[in-house]
Amino acid sequence: MPATGPKPADPSLRVHGVADAVADAVGGNWVDTLAPASTRPYLRLSRADRPIGTWLLLLPCWWGIALAMLAGGNPRWGDLWIALGCGMGAWLMRGAGCTWNDITDRDFDGAVARTRSRPIPSGAVTAKQALAWGIAQSLLAFCILLTFNTPTIALGVLSLVPVTIYPFAKRFTWWPQVFLGLAFNWGAILAWTAHSGAFDPRSLILYVAGIAWTLFYDTIYAHQDTEDDALIGVKSTARLFGEHSPRWLRAFLAISVALMALTIWLVLPADAPSLQTVVTMAAPLAFGAHMVWQLVRFDPNDQDGLLVLFRSNRNAGLIPLILLLLAAAL
Repeated sequence: MPATGPKPADPSLRVHGVADAVADAVGGNWVDTLAPASTRPYLRLSRADRPIGTWLLLLPCWWGIALAMLAGGNPRWGDLWIALGCGMGAWLMRGAGCTWNDITDRDFDGAVARTRSRPIPSGAVTAKQALAWGIAQSLLAFCILLTFNTPTIALGVLSLVPVTIYPFAKRFTWWPQVFLGLAFNWGAILAWTAHSGAFDPRSLILYVAGIAWTLFYDTIYAHQDTEDDALIGVKSTARLFGEHSPRWLRAFLAISVALMALTIWLVLPADAPSLQTVVTMAAPLAFGAHMVWQLVRFDPNDQDGLLVLFRSNRNAGLIPLILLLLAAAL
């Protein structure tokens, strides 16, 4: 889907030595170095050059599968397809969501230093081309969703509500990160349901734990843009909390860890082997330890450090996942 008549690359947007690269992407990423030039604007719309968002969307899905297996005590081969389908779906829906976000935010993005190099404000693609790309990604994700059971399909369709609303949230609330959390952690319920065949209320607790985690990491992320956001009138928890952010981050940390632990406590059978219990309950503790590590290093004035902390949440989410999967195998 090549862009027709793109604007010439603006020399002021040259990033990492690449004329049309995006400012907050990692230098030397595969999109900048390997992808055909005609596909790069679309891959950048999907944030293919920044995989952290896919991880943050996918990990709650995998938490849900792991805890559903613990709850039912019946891991099965079909769970491999659920995990793989969630992986492909997370990549596609994260891409579709980011594309939609860039369409709705194209005027804001052009006014912010970190985002003015994105494909739409830089002129690499038009809003109509981006919309077509977003629809294509959504349709592919829907095809994967159709391989799951009926309750899961219904949940997948319902997930479009928070995905659609999120880009507008920063216009009407100081808490847009809540809407991001509603969208990014939906997979915890969806994947749990895909395994069990029916909605399990315990997945809601895990879902809220994930929302608190999103508030934690995305408040850190939003501190990169507080000055620009204030100038253009965009709201965020980073602007709302200001110098009190560490206190709020501690609260989000505590809520996330406590709710993950509660979900595990409700899932584990009373006669679970001692080793399985110890390994499972270590998951939220290790998860919290990583967030404490982030909190100790949090400096709202260190732009590079904020991005490093945000990206480190891939590891924060992988740590409990590994422990939960190990416990499910015991």
